[in-house]
Amino acid sequence: MENNLCLKTVNNLCQCSFFVPAYQRGYRWTEQEVSDLLNDIDDFRPREIPNSDEKTWYCLQPLVVKKRLSDDYELIDGQQRLTTVYLILFYLNQDFVENKRDLLFEIDYETRKGTKDFLKKPQELNDTNIDFYYISRAYKTIEEWFEKKDQDFDKGAFRSKIKFNTRFIWYETSELDTIPVFSRLNIGKISLTNSELIKALFLNSSNYGKEDADRIRQRQFEIAAEWDTIENGLQDDRLWYFLSDVQKQDNRIELIFDLMSGEQKADSYATFRFFNNRMQKHDQENLNLNWKEVKDHYQRFDEWFKKREWYHKIGFVLYVKILSISDLYENSYSMSKNAFSDYLDNAIKTYYKKTCLTELQYGDSKTKSVLLLYSNFPHRLVC
Repeated sequence: MENNLCLKTVNNLCQCSFFVPAYQRGYRWTEQEVSDLLNDIDDFRPREIPNSDEKTWYCLQPLVVKKRLSDDYELIDGQQRLTTVYLILFYLNQDFVENKRDLLFEIDYETRKGTKDFLKKPQELNDTNIDFYYISRAYKTIEEWFEKKDQDFDKGAFRSKIKFNTRFIWYETSELDTIPVFSRLNIGKISLTNSELIKALFLNSSNYGKEDADRIRQRQFEIAAEWDTIENGLQDDRLWYFLSDVQKQDNRIELIFDLMSGEQKADSYATFRFFNNRMQKHDQENLNLNWKEVKDHYQRFDEWFKKREWYHKIGFVLYVKILSISDLYENSYSMSKNAFSDYLDNAIKTYYKKTCLTELQYGDSKTKSVLLLYSNFPHRLVC
């Protein structure tokens, strides 16, 4: 068995039932968190995706679940957000007569008897227990949020947006014991990272097409081993801080994924969504092309790091922000090694084009950078 990773619209979940186990704390979202979610969805504007029949969507953080024998899902992580989405849908349902209302998913809390019944009338303030109190207060916040909207507010468009243009990252685990999964996710409340989600994409057998099981397993092992090699290489602080000034201890491979997906991040899971879209073909050729691009990035960075002259020149242009890592990678991809060396030299020369080195004084904006450059290439500096 293996973990299953995909994206599901809120509407896709309406056939599901969820069970919140006793090891989780109860519902505790306040007015602030509820309002933030409503505002985020309201501010989101779906756009047409080029060469696709789909529109962009608002991406919610992962729901981590495990299928139970009773055919419902144990909700390991994400219950605060899922419960709030339920309350929003319940509120929107009240605009319709009962037999015209949408079917909603069900949530049951192991520690609170009668949760299913209570969630059928959350508009009634209930302080029977602390969970019901927070849930009913959250519902009141939702009511007040909609009541404050002006007459031009399109509630129907908001309803469509949350149902069809809002998606959860659905992470279904196959692990038998779910408590360690919960613990890993909640020590310091660290959610699943983009790199962990992307790794699940690369190792998910559905992305290997119709290969036989043995070949799929062998390729999974190869990618997992290569992944570890890249991550271990980036754990060398000398290489890492050559490439980045961000303090990061784990999942440094995310630097490569962020570069591949572009620098504009619509939300914290934009990088994962980029790779999820790339791997929709579900065939091994597509998977191998994507993985090759990841390896190409690392191999290029490693080459820059080990070639002394490039190491110093690249370190310099990154320090003074003449070029970015993505600029360097894209340009080096189509250049010979000699041409790339000339490219670096020309970038540095252009930076100092209007600067006379012999006239620089302490305090001038470029004095520090000149001293840095001179310390590595004393024989190359001329006015």
